[in-house]
Formats: sequence, C-alpha cells, structure tokens
Amino acid sequence: MSTQTTAPTGTPGVTTAAPSMTLDVTESAVTEIKKFMASEEGLPETTGLRVRVVPGGCSGFQYSLNIEEESRQGDFILDEKGVKLFVDMFSAQYLNGVKIDYVTGVMGSGFTFTNPNATGSCGCGTSFTA
Repeated sequence: MSTQTTAPTGTPGVTTAAPSMTLDVTESAVTEIKKFMASEEGLPETTGLRVRVVPGGCSGFQYSLNIEEESRQGDFILDEKGVKLFVDMFSAQYLNGVKIDYVTGVMGSGFTFTNPNATGSCGCGTSFTA
C-alpha cells in the first residue's frame, strides 16, 4: 500500500498541506532498510532514507538511496511502514507512484524500482528516461 504525505515547510521534520506524492515500499524492502539503519549506531529519531533521482547512467537518470540523519528544507517526508523517507522536490516529479522492492535471487540481491513515470530504460536496467 502506498503512503501519502504532504510537502514540508522550511523546518526539517515539519509538514504542511501542499501537493502530495506517494511511494510504495514492499515489506521486504522495509525489512532491509531497517537492517541497514539498525547497523548504524547512534542515529537520531529524525533519521530516514533519502530516495532520489540523480543524473547519470546511459538513459539519463539513476536512483539513489542514502541514510540521512534529518530531512532538508523542501523535502517530502513520508512514513512507510515505520521508515521515514525523504524525497526532494526535484526527485518527487520522477518518483511519484514508484514501487521500491528488495529482491534476492541467483544473480544477487538488491533494491528494485518499478516506475510508472519512466518512458524507457537502458539495457542493463540501472538507469531510466522520463
């Protein structure tokens, strides 16, 4: 199920009514995110996972995931099954409605993104076009 939130004010961790966005994070992805966060000692309650889109790859954009101790001014702040997600305004336009999963298989394991906003992707599947 998707979590929906509102755009924040200039104060980290505080949100106000504004345009909203959704992300769907599967249970397996939430479990892995929580494992990563638990392995980092001394993180404050304001800690969350930054989900963003960065220029790069052969198709134009790549996904980026980083643990950060607090949100930044202008971030969307989402709560997905007990995990805080931070999404900047630029990335939000490409991430709205995205499903994040964590898969394990013969070829390895990692996070996958199902993006209804992508119009194409590269052959290796690490970047996308919007």
